[in-house]
Amino acid sequence: MASAAAAMLDRGYHVTGSDHGIYEPMASFLASKKIPVLNGYDERHLHHRPDLVIIGNAISRGNPEAEYVLEQKLPYCSLPELLREFFIRGKRSLVVCGTHGKTTTTSLLAWVFEHNGLNPSYLIGGIPGNFTQGARFTDSEWFIIEGDEYDTAFFDKRSKFIHYQPELALINNLEFDHADIFENLESVRKAFSHLIRLVPRNGLLLANGDDPRLAPLLNISHCPVKQFGLGGHNAIHAFNLQLGPTASSFETPSFRFRLDMVGELNVRNALGVVAAARHCGLSNRQIQSAFDSFKGIRRRMEIKGIAGGVTVIDDFGHHPTAIRETLKALRLRYPTEKIHAIFEPRSNSTRRKVFQQDLAESFSDADSVVVAQVARLDQLAPEERLDPDQLIGQIRANGKPAHHLPDVQAIVNHLAHQAGGGDVVVTFSNGSFDGIHFKLLARLKSR
Repeated sequence: MASAAAAMLDRGYHVTGSDHGIYEPMASFLASKKIPVLNGYDERHLHHRPDLVIIGNAISRGNPEAEYVLEQKLPYCSLPELLREFFIRGKRSLVVCGTHGKTTTTSLLAWVFEHNGLNPSYLIGGIPGNFTQGARFTDSEWFIIEGDEYDTAFFDKRSKFIHYQPELALINNLEFDHADIFENLESVRKAFSHLIRLVPRNGLLLANGDDPRLAPLLNISHCPVKQFGLGGHNAIHAFNLQLGPTASSFETPSFRFRLDMVGELNVRNALGVVAAARHCGLSNRQIQSAFDSFKGIRRRMEIKGIAGGVTVIDDFGHHPTAIRETLKALRLRYPTEKIHAIFEPRSNSTRRKVFQQDLAESFSDADSVVVAQVARLDQLAPEERLDPDQLIGQIRANGKPAHHLPDVQAIVNHLAHQAGGGDVVVTFSNGSFDGIHFKLLARLKSR
């Protein structure tokens, strides 16, 4: 929303916004653009009757400003609609989607295009190291966007990616997620089928051919389909993988690629980028040249600091598969070190019991586990909630030390006694986790 607001300002519009408890880095970003942010929601913020109101998908009926918009019949739309009409229409839109790896893949693809002088527009759900912000809107023909399957707005329950007019759709994988809006895996698959129907006959559907959950969607004839993956049946096939502690490499039939990222998950992400970039006319050497200078993404295995000999890592992982694959990659990077995994159940899926068993199994590469308080407990009926004590019991049954420590200070105190020199602490949360990384680093430094 903040990036789109800045882009509209650049186009000559007067822009204001409302939010509750705005936090960094977007607070400073908006201030640098001199975009006024009104704290809280109040219909008086709209008494000047703006030409258009953009309503984010976090806004529900009952919000004072949303109610005023409907009552006064003010023009309004969702953020995906704004992007489609003002920035995407007429461009060559490359939409990267899937349950996992969207942000990394979109960031890497955008950097491949940028590094090779194509000046793409992009919108990424994270902060890529090679760019100063998560979105940019240019006059080039290319628009590279992270396609989220979450719903668009309270008045449009379709997935956001339906609005993005894909010329090329890249689907990394498909699993059940977003338990607050999807009933089951089949409803998630249906949302992806709607995206696939929008790919034109002169476009391309790129899909992970190793994911059996995607297979039922690929028997189509309205557009070309190519599968990528590690299996030999894929049209774009990676083999001879070398997964090292600081870098990974893989071969395709015509070239060997290398990137300074760890784990099989990032090989798969990179392979999707190779397939998309080749389709758009870039050579293997151009792609590798960009890989050589890719700086990664904030909150994806991001080292926040080292204190008292303990390395503290922040990761956005909030799905059992993402947690499992990240820990598997960290085990490659730290093969002999003790890894402490700290998990905050904060997403709308992990707060619920739907992943109770899967979460227990996702920590197999950790040496110890701490589970924090389930976020926003008051919004869930007791029978719907994840049971942290049961989760801890399941992890302990798998032979690992595990603790349920509700607040951050208790977790910091625990780790200050348990984490020794050379150990690694990795936190998994899709929120700020109450600044646990900096609190832990300060405590480790002072002990």
